[in-house]
Amino acid sequence: MPLTLASLAQHSALKLTVLAGRDRLDSEVRWVHTSELDDPGPYLEGGELLLTTGLALDIGDPESLRGYVRRLTGARVVGLGFGVGVGHDDVPSALVEAAEQVGLPLLEVPRRTPFIAISKTVSAALAADRYKAVTAGFEAQRDLTRAALAPDGPAALLARLAGHLDGWAALYDAQGAVMAAAPEWAGKRAARLGAEVERMREIQGPAGAAVAGPTGCEDRVEIQSLGTARRPRGYLAVGTESRLDTSARYVVNAAVALLTLSLEQSRTLQEAHARLAAAVLRMLVAGEAGHARSTAGDLYGALLDHPVRVLVAESADDRLGAEALARLAEQVDAAAARSGEPLLTVHEGARLLLLAAEDATVLAAAADLAEAEDALSAGLSAAVPPEEVPEAHRQAERALAVAVRRGRNLVEHGEVGAGSVVPLLAADAVRAFAEGLLRPLREHDATSRGDLVASLRAWLSHHGQWDAAAADLGVHRHTLRYRMRRVEEILGCSLDDPDVRMELWLALKTEAEADG
Repeated sequence: MPLTLASLAQHSALKLTVLAGRDRLDSEVRWVHTSELDDPGPYLEGGELLLTTGLALDIGDPESLRGYVRRLTGARVVGLGFGVGVGHDDVPSALVEAAEQVGLPLLEVPRRTPFIAISKTVSAALAADRYKAVTAGFEAQRDLTRAALAPDGPAALLARLAGHLDGWAALYDAQGAVMAAAPEWAGKRAARLGAEVERMREIQGPAGAAVAGPTGCEDRVEIQSLGTARRPRGYLAVGTESRLDTSARYVVNAAVALLTLSLEQSRTLQEAHARLAAAVLRMLVAGEAGHARSTAGDLYGALLDHPVRVLVAESADDRLGAEALARLAEQVDAAAARSGEPLLTVHEGARLLLLAAEDATVLAAAADLAEAEDALSAGLSAAVPPEEVPEAHRQAERALAVAVRRGRNLVEHGEVGAGSVVPLLAADAVRAFAEGLLRPLREHDATSRGDLVASLRAWLSHHGQWDAAAADLGVHRHTLRYRMRRVEEILGCSLDDPDVRMELWLALKTEAEADG
C-alpha cells in the first residue's frame, strides 16, 4: 500500500499535527525533502513532503507567505511539514490560512521530532512498499509462468493476468485481430480497441501506449507490443479501473516477457511448418503425391485425404505489388492460425502459391483478400484430388493469365471456359492482327460501293447460309455471293478454308469487343 500523509499523521512516534488540507491527506508521499529556501521548486520532482523551519520566510508578510505556498503547489509537493521550536515557536497563522486556501496539507512538527526521524520513516515505508511490490511481482511471475506452460498457455496466462490486475486482458495477433481475452466478457471490449491497436502497428519495434477505454466504460487501457523483431508478433492490452501501481506493472512486464517468448517460439515453429508445407506443395505440383503424403505426416496428411484447390497470386514488379503480396501472405497465415485449417504455401518473389481443402474458409478468405488488393492478380483452380494437383496448378495459372489480361484481381477456373475466347488472348496482339487482316476490306468500303465487312460478318454468323445472311442484310443472295467473291479477291484467300473463316471471325469479334 502506498505511503500517504494520513499514515504519517497517524504515526504515534512522530506526533505530527494536521493544521490545513485535511481533505488531501490521502496523497501519496513519494519522498521527503528538507529545505529552507524561499523557492525550493527547482530542486523538487513532485510528490515530496517538504520539511522546513521557516528561517527564510517573512512571517510578518501574509502576501509573501501566500506566494511561498503557491510556489510549493506549483512544484507539486504533496504536503508541508513545519518544524516549531527552532526558528518559530508556532506555525504562523498566515501560513496556515494560505495553505488552507489552496488545499495544501500543512503538518506541525514538534521540536522533539527531528526531521531525520520523518525521513527514516518515509524511507522505510517506501522500501517496504517496494519490497512488497517486488515480492508480489515475483510471485505473480511464477504464477504466470506456470500458466504459460499449460496446453492452452496464452489463454491461461491471460486469465491469471486479469485476476492479478483485477481487470481484463486481451491478446492480439500481428494484424490486430483478437486471439484471446479474459474474462470471457472482455472479448467484445477488446475488439472495440481495433483502431488503437492499428495505430500501434504503424510503430516499428517494442512500443507501449496508455489509451482511454472503449466508449461506454471507464477503463484505463495499456497496450504493449510483443516480439523482438522490428515488426511486432502481437499485442497485449490490459484494462483496469485505475493507474497500474508498481506491483501491477511488474505483473504486466512479466506477462509481456512470457508472451513474447511464446510468440517467438511459435514463430520458429511456424517457420519450420512453413518450410515443410512448401516442400509438400512442391511435391504435389511436381506430380509426386505419394512422396508428398509421406512427407506431410500427421501435420498435413489429413489435408490430402480430400479434394483441394490451388490459388496462384502474382504482384506487379513494383514496391506496392510486393507489399500487397507480403500483406496477403501474412493475413492468410493469420487466418489459417485462427481457423486451425491446414494450408500449404510457397512464397517466392512476386508470386504466392496456396493449396487448401476445397471448402476451407481460409482459402475463401485468401480469395477475398486477393480480390481486394488492387496491386494483385490471382487465379483459383477447381477442386481436384491431391493426385491431380499438377492439373489444378495449370488451371490456376491459366486463370491468373486471364486475370492479368482482363485487368482483374481474381479469376476462377470456371470462368476461363465461359464466354468468348477473345478475352483469353493477349489483347494488343489480337487487335493488331484484326486490324491488319480487315484493313483491305475497310479501305474498299471507304471508296467503293458495297459493305464488304458487314456482309462478311453476316455470312459468317449464319454459317455460310446465303438466304439467311442476305435477308439479314436486306440484299439479294446473288448480291451477297458477289460481295463474298470480292472479299476472296481482295484478301487473296478462299472462304471455303475453315482456318480462313476462323481467323476472319476472330478478327471481327475482336473489333466488336473493342468497340463495345
